[in-house]
Amino acid sequence: MIEIDKNGSEWSPLELWIENIKKGQKQFAVLVDPDKCTKEMVPKLMKYLPQQATHIFVGGSTVAPGKTHQLICAIKQHGALPVWIFPGDAEQISSEADALLFLSLISGNNPKYLIGQQTRAAAQLRTMDLHTISTAYLLIDGGAQSAEARVTGTQPLPSEDLEMILNRTMAAYHMGVKAIYLEAGSGAKYPVAPVIIQRIKTATGLPLIVGGGLRQEAQIQTAWDAGADMVVVGTAIEEVISSMES
Repeated sequence: MIEIDKNGSEWSPLELWIENIKKGQKQFAVLVDPDKCTKEMVPKLMKYLPQQATHIFVGGSTVAPGKTHQLICAIKQHGALPVWIFPGDAEQISSEADALLFLSLISGNNPKYLIGQQTRAAAQLRTMDLHTISTAYLLIDGGAQSAEARVTGTQPLPSEDLEMILNRTMAAYHMGVKAIYLEAGSGAKYPVAPVIIQRIKTATGLPLIVGGGLRQEAQIQTAWDAGADMVVVGTAIEEVISSMES
């Protein structure tokens, strides 16, 4: 999908993101899991979005078919923020989204999440007008067993093994990905270390997303200062959603 800026220029979601990076504008994405947020809860969710939110990510590790599309449609009806799909599998695709993070889990060796799910997704994308952003997805140890690791059958990369993290990232860089996503995992005890963020950003220069374990303003600012172009907050928002149900 194409977005129009205030000057009337047309930008793809990736082009607009890169332009914002050039201007020094940091991005804040709120991750919403369709299994934990129903379409009926969207009006309240939009009301309690953080003021600094610039994007909404929709997706989860295990989501029933159709839920992602329904939730995206509801969000688009109640808000104007760009909605990007952060898919756990090929079933989580909707033409109503503004963009799809076309992820490859390069921190692990499971072919299902390196090329298998991507092949299934490609068959659907042939009939859709949906902008994709080729993204290298790396799961970094956040001190807790994550849903991502459990579902994909892979282990996170040790946070202290900076060379392994860098080598995996650079392999994806040389294969032509357009963005990097460093993920500490759902429910992480601690976020991705600033030194990892800094090294990856310096080495690749690519748009960099960082998520997992970001609960406090200071942690978010630290990630931005280290080189993250976009931070993703999910668990903290899930707690707000849970409180809305009680």
